[in-house]
Amino acid sequence: MKQILPFVCPKSWSDAESWKHALQQAMPTEHIVLFDELNQEDYLNCDVAIVANPDPKDLDKLPHLKWINSVWAGVEHMVANHPKVPIVRLIDPELSHTMAEAVLAWTLYLHRDMPYYAAQQKNHQWQPQTYIPAYEKTIAILGLGELGTASAQLLSAHGFRVSGWSHTLKTVPNVCCYTGDDGLQHMLADADIVISLLPLTPATTGLINDTIFAAFKANSSLINFSRGAIVHDLALRHALDSRHLKHAVLDVFQLEPLPADAWHWSHQHVTVLPHISAPTNPSTASKIVAQNIQAYRQNQVIPESVDLQKGY
Repeated sequence: MKQILPFVCPKSWSDAESWKHALQQAMPTEHIVLFDELNQEDYLNCDVAIVANPDPKDLDKLPHLKWINSVWAGVEHMVANHPKVPIVRLIDPELSHTMAEAVLAWTLYLHRDMPYYAAQQKNHQWQPQTYIPAYEKTIAILGLGELGTASAQLLSAHGFRVSGWSHTLKTVPNVCCYTGDDGLQHMLADADIVISLLPLTPATTGLINDTIFAAFKANSSLINFSRGAIVHDLALRHALDSRHLKHAVLDVFQLEPLPADAWHWSHQHVTVLPHISAPTNPSTASKIVAQNIQAYRQNQVIPESVDLQKGY
């Protein structure tokens, strides 16, 4: 008889069934069940759960959980609300590739003055901008984990000067790496485009504030593909309104979906995206989760889990 393996996600999530199908396809020896399909006896027999932004109250109903495997890379909600068992986050090379692709695309959008030309079109203006080659532009990445490293390497391959900042000093080929407060200030002062790929932790919440924006190179731009709470919203608006910051591409916000009355929608120097920079691929993610589950079933070893102190 197959062992029940619960998939815990929001009750209203429209993708729940498709994820359940992908997980079942990747794990034919398991019985993947949505949380709402479990009964009281099932609750007692679950030692591992697969999750996607779960309600902590649902996880509390599974008293014998040994660990949980998230199908997302970001796990800050669970770290804050359910740090009772080890949390394994998704590390998927396909996700890194998807994010790096988005980073390159929107870097090129800014590099080639696309917002400027879009504004010109509205005003029926024909005015070429001076072209500056990629090798004269410095792109700074905040966060050099799997996503940041892949993005840095792709940008470098396309001819940009690339720098990166992380909590601990990293070594990435063709990337000038920094750490610490002084390193951050030094890196920002030289960057034409700053890209946030940081995890959301107590240390990074509100990190990009008035003080940090003041350290940005004048007329530079920001891309936020991490979490909305990392950027102080009022500080961002002030930096844009004062024209110290040239443009902001924002894919994440403190409240999502972004409310219709939010100032970002109509700001002429903001590009709003609906959290689409790096969607998780259910097929590749399910295969990685399946490998983790299979290894656990065979040897009872829990995969490398999140450092609850760091938050990632």
